[in-house]
Amino acid sequence: MGNKHISEQPLASFQVITDTHVRDEADHIHNRHLEQALADIATFSEGSSGIMHVGDVTDRGLPSEYRELQRIWKQHAKNLPDIRYTVGNHDIGAVVWQDPPIILLEMKEDEVAKLLEQEADMELVKKQTAAESAALIEQLSGGTYTLSAAPLEQVGQDISDEAASITVAGLWQRRLSDFEGTTGMRGSYHDHWIDGYHYIFLGTEQPHPKDCDMSAEQLEWLESKLSERATPNQPIFLFLHQPLMDTVAGSLKEQGWYGVNQDVELKAVLAKYPQAILFSGHTHWQLEAQHTMYDGAGHMPTMFNASSVGYLWTDQDEHLEGSEGLHVEIYRDRVVVKGRNFVTSKWIEGAEFTVRYPVKGS
Repeated sequence: MGNKHISEQPLASFQVITDTHVRDEADHIHNRHLEQALADIATFSEGSSGIMHVGDVTDRGLPSEYRELQRIWKQHAKNLPDIRYTVGNHDIGAVVWQDPPIILLEMKEDEVAKLLEQEADMELVKKQTAAESAALIEQLSGGTYTLSAAPLEQVGQDISDEAASITVAGLWQRRLSDFEGTTGMRGSYHDHWIDGYHYIFLGTEQPHPKDCDMSAEQLEWLESKLSERATPNQPIFLFLHQPLMDTVAGSLKEQGWYGVNQDVELKAVLAKYPQAILFSGHTHWQLEAQHTMYDGAGHMPTMFNASSVGYLWTDQDEHLEGSEGLHVEIYRDRVVVKGRNFVTSKWIEGAEFTVRYPVKGS
C-alpha cells in the first residue's frame, strides 16, 4: 500500500541545450550564460544519460572560441554527465561573422581569395585595430594568426597574403575539423546508444551560412539507424540544429527560421517513425512562446524547440536576454519534457510536455 505514495522514478533522463554561441571573450554574456547553465544542470542531472547540444556551439567557428568552450567545460565537467554535440551553421558556415556578415558562398573562389587583397577597398580592415585584423584572418583561415610588431598597414598586407590561399572548401574542412577536434564528434552526423535508448545526431554537409544541406547518403543512413531495434513503444531521440518548416516555434513559414533544404525528403523518412522525438535549435525562440512542442499526432515524430543558452527570441520577433534549455525524463509509457530557466535556476511554468507511448495516430 505504501508504495503508491512513492513517486515514480524515470528509467532514464537527459538534458538538451543549444545555441550557446560561445565567444572568445571570457566575460561575454553568452559565455556567462553557459557557465550558469552548466552549474544549474549539475544540480538536477545526477544519473543523467548525458547533455545533448543541438548546435551553434560557437558564435563564429573560431579556434579561440573552442578554446574558451574547453575552458568552461573543464571547470564544470566533474559535476556533469557526458556531453554530445550537433553541428550548427555558426560552427561551420562559410561566413565571416561581421556586421553585416560576409557570405563567402555568394562569391567566386577568386573573390574569396581577394577578399582582403585590396585594403584600400576594404573599410572593414581599415577601421580595425591590429588585434581585430588578426581575429579576422583567424575567422577566414580557421587557424591562429600571430601578430607581429609591424604597423597596421603591414598587418593588412600579411592578411592579404594569407587570404590568397583561402577557399570555401578549405574553410569548411578547417571549421569541421575544429568542431570534431574539440567536441569529439565524428562528422556532421553520428549516433549513440546510451542506457538502452538511441540518440541520433544530424547535420549539414555543406558550409551554408544558415541552412542545413543533407546528402542522400545521410538520409539513407538515418533510415537505417531509425530501424535499429525500433519498436512503437520506445522513443528514439533525434537532434538537428535547424527545424523543419511549419513545426516548432520560429519555423513557421512566415517566421522564416526553418532551414533544411531536404525538408520534404527528411519528413518522408521521419514519417515512418512517429515514436521518434526530434529536438532542434537555431530559432532561439523562448520556451514560453507558442509552438515549443509540435505534435506529430502519430503521423510524424513529436518535435521540440530547445530554445537557446546564449540569448532568446520572442513571438514578437524581438531579442530577449535570457538562457533556457530542456530536461527530459523517460518513463515506461511516456516521455516528459520540462523547460528550465538557467538564469533563475527554476522550471518554466507552462513549459512541461508529455509524449505518450505507444504513439497512436489520430
